[in-house]
Amino acid sequence: MAYKTILVHCDAGKTSAARIGVALDLAARFGAHVIGAYVRPRFEAPIFSDGSLAVDALYQNYDASVKSDEAAAATLFRNGAAGKSVPTEWRTADGYADEALARLAHGADLVVVGQRERETSTMGAQPDLPERLALASERPVLVVPYIGVSAAPGRRVLLCWNGRREAGRAATGALPLLEKAETVSVLTIAASGSGEEGDSAATSEFMGWLARHGVKAVRQHDTADDSDIGDIILSRAADGSADLIVMGLYGHSRTREMVMGGASRTVLGSMTVPVLMAH
Repeated sequence: MAYKTILVHCDAGKTSAARIGVALDLAARFGAHVIGAYVRPRFEAPIFSDGSLAVDALYQNYDASVKSDEAAAATLFRNGAAGKSVPTEWRTADGYADEALARLAHGADLVVVGQRERETSTMGAQPDLPERLALASERPVLVVPYIGVSAAPGRRVLLCWNGRREAGRAATGALPLLEKAETVSVLTIAASGSGEEGDSAATSEFMGWLARHGVKAVRQHDTADDSDIGDIILSRAADGSADLIVMGLYGHSRTREMVMGGASRTVLGSMTVPVLMAH
């Protein structure tokens, strides 16, 4: 199994070059085709204005900014691909980034986006794009941290497993990387004070599935309160020098995750290595 088409979200932001580099490196590893995509944000006229002349001026400013951003994004993509024997193509779309990328993702095996930037520097940026896209798309989403990466991810993987559908979809989406990884740690986390190690039968079945795919996986178990699960994941990733975290997104309802914080939100907010997720 391998990725054959990788879709990467490109914009003029500070982190765009890093995620383009990750997409191209993965494409070289798997012999994949890379689609660079720029999404033109919608023009939204103000509710109140002084007349058509004011709206025309606003539209002209919007149009100039979009063209400038698109040109900068295309240049970053073109420069990143220069000298690499990776087939590429450039696409543009209109609308909200999560919706546009979800449509384009129908023709891809993996979507690469950037972590929320602390200072938004691009037009129409959606701070929660990774979550929105993972919820809207049937494809796995690889989120690249805004601090960048030193090498393409996938040598040392922390795979989070809780027996739920989201975790299974994330593992399936990451399978090409897992098959090539040097080490895979399967992290299970039980509730503090429960004295349980989770559904051991389901975990055994899952470990067997990985083994039949040639994945060299070892199980790692921990305990934590609900509010600490995200921090435990980040700590175990650091302890094991993981260069990739694989996890399901929003194992509980999204509303509960937003209210309580949730492991997904904690990891996506404080990640220092790429995270591959699915819902």
